[in-house]
Amino acid sequence: TRPAIPFLDLITPHAELQPELTAAFQEALASAAFVGGPAVENFEREFAAFCDARFCVGVANGTAALRFALAAAGVAPGDTVLTVPNTFIATTEAITQVGAVPEFVDIEEQTYNIDPVKLREHLLTQCIWDSNSGRRISRRTGRPVTAVAPVHLYGQMADMDAILEIAAEHRLLVVEDACQAHGAEYFSRKDNAWKKAGSVGRAAAFSFYPGKNLGACGEAGAVTTQDENIAQKIRMARDHGQAKKYYHDMEGDNGRLDAIQAGILRIKLRHLADWNERRRECGARYRELLAPLGKNIVLPIEPLWSRGVYHLYVIRHADREALQAHLAAGGVGTAIHYPIPRHLQKAYKGLGYAKGDFPVSEKVAPEILSLPMFAQLRPDQQERVAEGLFAFSRRKQPSSALSSTYAAAGD
Repeated sequence: TRPAIPFLDLITPHAELQPELTAAFQEALASAAFVGGPAVENFEREFAAFCDARFCVGVANGTAALRFALAAAGVAPGDTVLTVPNTFIATTEAITQVGAVPEFVDIEEQTYNIDPVKLREHLLTQCIWDSNSGRRISRRTGRPVTAVAPVHLYGQMADMDAILEIAAEHRLLVVEDACQAHGAEYFSRKDNAWKKAGSVGRAAAFSFYPGKNLGACGEAGAVTTQDENIAQKIRMARDHGQAKKYYHDMEGDNGRLDAIQAGILRIKLRHLADWNERRRECGARYRELLAPLGKNIVLPIEPLWSRGVYHLYVIRHADREALQAHLAAGGVGTAIHYPIPRHLQKAYKGLGYAKGDFPVSEKVAPEILSLPMFAQLRPDQQERVAEGLFAFSRRKQPSSALSSTYAAAGD
């Protein structure tokens, strides 16, 4: 029996780095600096530089990062924040936790990121202009629309030039959900330059959950920003609103980054560019291996303006469940990101959305399947994944549900 291919391998990189990681832990034990201190400050400085951002503030996790970023950027209770239905629930949790209401805009079919055309259309048709406040008011919520939170999904940045232009027209804050996009880049036609995820919006949130491209050995997150005022607000907010110990200028939260996790992340950060390049090589290898399948599956599309980092390698197939079961029977691990769009989740029933409101998100949700993807993925393992897909394709004719549009996208 051939060994199973995991969807994600978290053991190998930690085995490779064990001496360095152990040293970081021992350093924390020796100094007893478990909260804050040099380990956190050094990581913040180095991650800010990695993201081409002026400031980085380490926090407890990615959800806290987005919550702090939204609040510090200026989203207030009662506001409406636009985002996508095809994302992890943390995106919308962060919005509601600052007292705002999430409102959805559908995604592009090729990139799975927010569709700028639909974003502009939403603001012009689903909102009204209030001359008194100088804001768009949502027809759905009756509340001012103050921000948009584009999600850089699966390791690929959204079309930020278009989003920033629309945001400027309608006085919206832009807060990036970069929790899956550590090191991803976007070519700004406006500035004629490549921009890193985390350097473009007013602020950006990152998660260092263990399975991310840069993952902690536990929970961790960070906010990057070019705005010193935003960074200072988050430093206080993560630490109970303290300007200094026991002097509270505001009511905050306990959202600090553990020093041990910061030390671990600092070591891993030195390897991130190499790991991301290896993921890109794996993505290219999958495309080469799977291209002969043609219209049977839809492969990820990377626009010319994007340098994705393949946090996930997501294909689409009309009979996703059967394909997943077939691959599992052959020892190939897979996952689904995400099976039910946010607007159809029980948690958001109160928002009043219905099936059919976001056709692209609803179309792709039953078809998306994440294949094994990690920096240590070997060519022979990818060949086995491809074998499984080809075997499934031979035994089962493609469903007519997979439209010619999908087929063109996958060629």
